[in-house]
Amino acid sequence: MTHFFKEHLFPVIMIIVGAACAAFSIECFLIPNTILDGGVTGVSMMINYLTGIRLSILVIVINIPFFFVGCKALGKRFLLRAVIAMAAFSGFLEVCKLIPTVTSSELLAVVFGGALMFRGKHYAWISLCVSVLVLTEIAAMLLSKNVSASTGQIIFMINIFIYITAGILFGWDRAMLSLLTYFITFKLIDIVQEGMEQAKAAMIITDHAADIADTI
Repeated sequence: MTHFFKEHLFPVIMIIVGAACAAFSIECFLIPNTILDGGVTGVSMMINYLTGIRLSILVIVINIPFFFVGCKALGKRFLLRAVIAMAAFSGFLEVCKLIPTVTSSELLAVVFGGALMFRGKHYAWISLCVSVLVLTEIAAMLLSKNVSASTGQIIFMINIFIYITAGILFGWDRAMLSLLTYFITFKLIDIVQEGMEQAKAAMIITDHAADIADTI
């Protein structure tokens, strides 16, 4: 029972929780303030703004090529989790549309929207899931094996292109707010994955400073 929970049930729970966090961030913080996420979700949001096509449909349709690339590279055992992730994220987007906008403050939307998006993507990584939340990152990891650029550089270039496009379409203040949200999201991921750098200092008052210094 413990093995089943760890290997099968726990990842699914993480997928669902992550999808809910990301959908809530997008529908209740980012979209009402015209702030974009990065990656494929950001592209889906731009098309949604311009055409009115439901975001829940766009994130599935646009992610389909990445979905097959990820499944081919990472194996069939990820297929079910990927389907669950896509369905959960799309469904939660529709549910969260019914929730009133949490805040009209752009600063609060950036901070809390970025933090919630981090939580969603972090849970997706925990579950090792080829989900709509991290497919861009996985595609960049695969691409980095065939080019000289690192995964981080590829993701950065993709998102810079997205935010430049957002600046042209919606104004440069929207692009900068979106970039700040992206920075918050991935800075939090870095902190969780690598840990915060910590240091300790002590002040020693003594008449034997030279001896203590030599000993240390």
